[in-house]
Order: sequence, then structure tokens, then C-alpha cells
Amino acid sequence: MGNPQSHLNGKSYSNIKPFQSLERRIKLRSKELSRTQKESKGRKKARRKLAKLHVKIANIRNDHLQKVSSKIVDENQVIVLESLNVKGMMANRKLSKSIWDCSWSEFVRQIEYKSEWYGRDIVRIDRFFPSSKTCNTCGCINEDLTLEDRKWTCSCGVHHDRDLNAARVILRQGQNLLNITTVGTTGIANCLGIRPDVKVRQLIG
Repeated sequence: MGNPQSHLNGKSYSNIKPFQSLERRIKLRSKELSRTQKESKGRKKARRKLAKLHVKIANIRNDHLQKVSSKIVDENQVIVLESLNVKGMMANRKLSKSIWDCSWSEFVRQIEYKSEWYGRDIVRIDRFFPSSKTCNTCGCINEDLTLEDRKWTCSCGVHHDRDLNAARVILRQGQNLLNITTVGTTGIANCLGIRPDVKVRQLIG
């Protein structure tokens, strides 16, 4: 969810990266703290300044997540979520800071409890479902796609934005699961582990 997607119209919500935007100030406050003497008034003051900055970052992030999650729940009767391998993605040094800064787990938590409040259905897609690698047009899987590839072209000739393509595949697979799984109000349908070369092709076709 570098840019989490909603709907098939390509609408996206940016990762505002509150920590990265204030990272320089965090480093300055940390240096100030490290230069103070233990148990001194100056150290207590520096610690309070650093803590206050962390609280500010948390508040900015939470406010953004609250607004986005509320908008998504308000605009949709069914919400399809992909269970991501966050730990594995964090191993990528180029993406780890951005992934941590957007707080995916908290974002999903907010969507889930708001969906329960307002009677929305949530469908979960299995983490091993290759949504990013699957072409939403022909259903072919690009096994060579890496996390660094933000755009790619399928063998069928269609050029994809990685996130938008994945969102379309995830939504269609969610619709597919709803067709074969009984889902009650605010119920969660577990992905059945169906490979997209079978079921996504059927759905797209």
C-alpha cells in the first residue's frame, strides 16, 4: 500500500510519510538528548521535546489514516483487502522506511472496525495471491516482477501501473470469492488459495 487504491477508477491515497517529513528534527532532538548529562534538568527537558515530536508524528499519521479509512468505508459496500507479507517487504531497504511510516496494520484495523460499525463486507485475499504480478487484462503472471518495478508491460501488450493493476486484480478476485463463498454482513471470506491463472481468467473473461 505504498499508494493504497480504491475502486476501479484509479483513485489513490498518498503515503504522507509523517516520520520522514520530520526526520531531520528527530535527529536534532536526539543529538541534543545525547549531549546532556544523566539525571540533569537539561536531559529531562530534551527528553520531553523528543517525546513531544514523536507524539506529533503519531497524531499526524493517525489523523490521515482516520480520514482515508472513513472515506473508503463510507464509499464502498464491499472492501477487498490483501494480506501482505509486511515482514518480507521490510527486508527491502529501499522500501522499509516508507512501509513502516504508513502503518499498514493500523490502517487495516481502522477499516475493519469501521466496516463492522457500518455493516460493510470485508473480503480477504491470501498473501500468496500474486496480485501485483497478474495482468488484470489477460490474467497472465509476470514471474520476473520485483518490488522495485513500479510499472511493467504484459506480454499481451498492456502497460501497467503496478499499484493500480494490483488493485484491479484484488478487487476482481474479491468479487470472484464472493460468488463462491457465502459472506454475511461484515463477514470475512478467506481466500481459497486459487491461482489466478484459473479463477482470475474466468472472472476477467
